[in-house]
This record gives sequence, structure tokens and C-alpha cells, in this order.
Amino acid sequence: MNAQDVINYERITQAIAYITEHFLEQPDLDTVAAEVHLSPYHFQKLFQEWAGVSPKKFVQYLSVSYARELIRSKPVSLFETAMETGLSSASRLHELFITFEAMSPDEFRQRGAGLEISYAFSDTVFGRTLIASTSRGICFLSFEDHEGEALKDLSTRFPESKLSPAALSPMQQNALRRIQYPNDRSGELHFHLKGTPFQVKVWEALLSIAPGRLSTYGNLAAQTGNTGASRAVGTAIGANPVALLIPCHRVIQSNGLYGQYRWGSIRKKALIGWEAAGLELAGRGIGNNNPELPIFE
Repeated sequence: MNAQDVINYERITQAIAYITEHFLEQPDLDTVAAEVHLSPYHFQKLFQEWAGVSPKKFVQYLSVSYARELIRSKPVSLFETAMETGLSSASRLHELFITFEAMSPDEFRQRGAGLEISYAFSDTVFGRTLIASTSRGICFLSFEDHEGEALKDLSTRFPESKLSPAALSPMQQNALRRIQYPNDRSGELHFHLKGTPFQVKVWEALLSIAPGRLSTYGNLAAQTGNTGASRAVGTAIGANPVALLIPCHRVIQSNGLYGQYRWGSIRKKALIGWEAAGLELAGRGIGNNNPELPIFE
């Protein structure tokens, strides 16, 4: 770390300390930038590089974290929670919870109670899967050899939600179809996920990697504006709750090694090989998105 990096680190540390102490006042960009003696433009850029999110997002995340604790510990209304958190209205609190928690404050208060999740097991060319969705979209997709462990994982992510086995919905069928035909974009597909701002940014970057193509942890870190944060990117990738559709299998190490994969290194190699073969066939005018011409018989 050179001298300028040390100075920048100290400024960001000071900014984070200030935001942490004053987030209930909802400080704006100009206020925090002035605290560390930088222009708003320079401070925004520097904070994004070091913290991985904008100052505004950081304030929002602290606000939601504080609101979570209030909701857990006090029998107060959402309006009172919003006011105590420094937000302008209950609707603003609701908006932040939907953004960061993928559920409303009321749903969070009930720890997911009342949130209905339908799930089904299905066999695919890469093994048995558990797929789950809410009315908003796919919330979970996992390759699992043991159904009990898969359900335990799902229930841990959505405690006190109502989990119901059901026939595959049209959206779930469409999601599973994309396992065999990655280039098929017919039908509607939405996600219902929750994660930190950094995790969401990494997952969005994963969605930009086309079938048959690969990226590295370093490239993903740079794409999210966090050059050098390969390890943090790897952690965010490991937290991905939706196999294949959010294609964490398309990320390898910079030395060419495949690296770890939550659902097994052999399956990761098979997925990469499958998609590479599909890309080659597509180049010859065949394409694995044609249901009449699957690659595997």
C-alpha cells in the first residue's frame, strides 16, 4: 500500500465512522464529503472504490439494519420506526426493505410468516434440483442429492414462511428449461432474492456472462468497481441462492483452474463443458436452445 493508498484508506475509515455515527440524520453526499475534506465527486468515486457501494447506499443499509433491530425489539408502528430511523415516511421504509430484504417490513416483523413459497423437486441433466418461488419470482434453486438437506437450507433462508410442495408452476418450468437450453429466453422469469448491496451487484454482474463464456473473480471485482476485491467477490458468489440461472459456475480462477463450486466441482466442469459445446454448435447453425436438438441424448 503506497502513501496515497494510506491517505485514502484513512479518509474512507473516517467517512464510514461519521456515517455510522450520524446515519439517523440521513447525511447527504455533500455533508460527508465535507467531513473528509473532499469534493463530492471525488469522495463519491473514492468511497465506491473502497467500500464497494455508494455513500447513499451505505447510509440506506445502516438505516435498514437499525430498522430491523427496532422491528425485532419494539412493538412500534412502521411510521414510528421510520421516524426513529431518520426516514421521511413509512413508505420510504417499505421501499428500502423491499430493496434490501426482498420483503416488506411487516413480512420481516413476522420473520417471513405469511410469505408463501411453493417448491418442487425435479430431475435435470445435471442432477436432481429443488426449485422454489414466491408470487414475485424464483427465490431458490439448488442441485441436491439429499432432499431433506435441501429443504432444511430453504427453510433456513425463509424462517417461518409457509413452504408448500406443489406441481411445477409455469415460471418454475421455464427456469428449469433454461438448465437444458441456456440460450432459450422464451417465457417470463423473475427473481425474488435478498442480499447485501455488494452481493446483489455481484449477482447482477454474473448475469452479464453469456452462456459458453467465462470470467474470473478478478474481472468480476473490476466490473463491480472493486478492483482487488476478488476474495469478497468469491464470498458473494458462494452466497448465490439460485444455481445456474445466476451463473456463478461461469467464474474461474485467473490461472485457469475452475476453483470451488457450491454444488460440486465435477458439476461445474460439466456445466462449463455443456455450454461451451452449445456455443460451438450454435456457431455451426445448430444451437442447444432448440428443443429438437438437445446436446445430450
